[in-house]
Amino acid sequence: MTGIQDSVRLQNALTLIDTANAEDPRDEEGQPKELLYGRRMGEMLSRYLPDASEVVRLAVRAQHLRRWRIPRTDYPADRDGYYHWRNALYRFHAEQAGCLLAEAGYDAERIARVEAAVGKRQLPFNPDAQDVEDVAALVFLEHYLAGFVAQKMDYSEDKLRNIIIRTWRKMSPAARQFVLDDGVSLPVHLVPLIRSVVAK
Repeated sequence: MTGIQDSVRLQNALTLIDTANAEDPRDEEGQPKELLYGRRMGEMLSRYLPDASEVVRLAVRAQHLRRWRIPRTDYPADRDGYYHWRNALYRFHAEQAGCLLAEAGYDAERIARVEAAVGKRQLPFNPDAQDVEDVAALVFLEHYLAGFVAQKMDYSEDKLRNIIIRTWRKMSPAARQFVLDDGVSLPVHLVPLIRSVVAK
């Protein structure tokens, strides 16, 4: 394919992903929840890795593809239930992404790479999957951490610190440095807590 054809195919695939996520019945800030999330992922990627590969651009946008179809309430509320739900989501998102990329005209090799990245396979040894993990962590810190903390008023500071530590450990050195270089707009009231974690 020529560069123009590649660009058109990429845009077609991103449109298919966005159209699928626009079906989300849940609302957040006046938009379908997963459509907003996908756009936030794409925007963060453009700041963090402006020269990201086509595979990563597709995988980042498909990170939560049709997530509402597998609700958390379908699984037990305990930790094992959470991990089973999360792993089911990884498989589901990868499968859904593969179907849409095939519709957009991608070859089997490219589809397999996107599916592996979306499915978080071989982390941290798969650089595509690590890039997706990094962007997801950065988006969480900028857009979702404050809301999460607000919903968990019963959590101790140590418990919140452990959540931030787990997020930090998932990130590559490059993503951590991006945070330290103020590449992410952190919730102002949580900066001291975040800094106390990342400074160690």
